[in-house]
Amino acid sequence: MANKMILMVEDDAHISKLVKYNLEKAGFQCIVSTMGEDAFDILKEYSIDLIILDIMLPEIDGFEVCKRIKQHKKWMNIPVLMLTAKGEEIDRIIGFELGADDYIVKPFSPRELVLRVKAVLRRGQNQNLDKEILAYKDLVIDIPRHKITLKNKEIKLTAMEFKLLKTLIERVGRVQSRERLLDEVWELGADVTTRTVDTHIKRVRQKIGSYSQYIETVRGHGYRVVEE
Repeated sequence: MANKMILMVEDDAHISKLVKYNLEKAGFQCIVSTMGEDAFDILKEYSIDLIILDIMLPEIDGFEVCKRIKQHKKWMNIPVLMLTAKGEEIDRIIGFELGADDYIVKPFSPRELVLRVKAVLRRGQNQNLDKEILAYKDLVIDIPRHKITLKNKEIKLTAMEFKLLKTLIERVGRVQSRERLLDEVWELGADVTTRTVDTHIKRVRQKIGSYSQYIETVRGHGYRVVEE
């Protein structure tokens, strides 16, 4: 689960600092937002794997943030773990009815929080195993057959090129850092040179012709497939 990106929406600086420290110590990346509206901007820019969400936030509360996330077609499958001082049964029920995947009441154990984050992420990975066909415009990825077609014409990619393109298509509109692609596609640590990612991106672009325009380089960050 290395390099998984966690978004924490929490306006208490002490708690957010504590959680960020423990998540990063466990190998995760963590972005902190103090307001719900700012969280939506982060979701538009980054590939977020899990959201830790406080309920009592300024302007719009965590319940409303969760509701909007679960109603959004791009974000609805991102797991939400609510971390809050509101521990009444009715609050838990509301949270789960809105689509929260887990609910932790403050005060909490940082170690337990990390374990719960890992458990929620594992559940999400198992659910994603059922997806066998990916489609982006006229580009179709048949995962079990390891076959890619563009406008009904097969595109020949190497195993790594296939996995790289599949990863980008799975996360349309979300920036994927070179380090994260190294970790997930090549299963190599971030300390390995990132030039291999650039080289493979170049090859994939060459092979998909006019569709290369949809793989966008985000300077200083990485790559993403632009939204349809």
